[in-house]
Amino acid sequence: MNVANTDYVVQRDGGYYVAGPIRVSLDSIVYGFNDSESPETIQANFPVLKSSQIYGAIAFYLDNQAEIDRYLVETEREMGANSIPMSEANPAFWERHQKARAAMVGARD
Repeated sequence: MNVANTDYVVQRDGGYYVAGPIRVSLDSIVYGFNDSESPETIQANFPVLKSSQIYGAIAFYLDNQAEIDRYLVETEREMGANSIPMSEANPAFWERHQKARAAMVGARD
């Protein structure tokens, strides 16, 4: 991936994270956003983040949507090949993830 680090999102350890000392993945923000969660709801789920971090992460995603969507699909593929199925490990997260993925695919059609 050639997406540069920004004030709101950084690449580290092979993934994308909200900038700052707290390790909240961009994935978490994107899945909530694609599941039609408001920035306020996302913040309620991640109270360690400021509103500006959430809005900045969403803006970053929208500016780099095709590349980040490819990254998310690849990450999902790798997780599926190397671990316990998410549907078994964390059914609630898996349901949210599936809804967000369906929304991403529907948006492209």
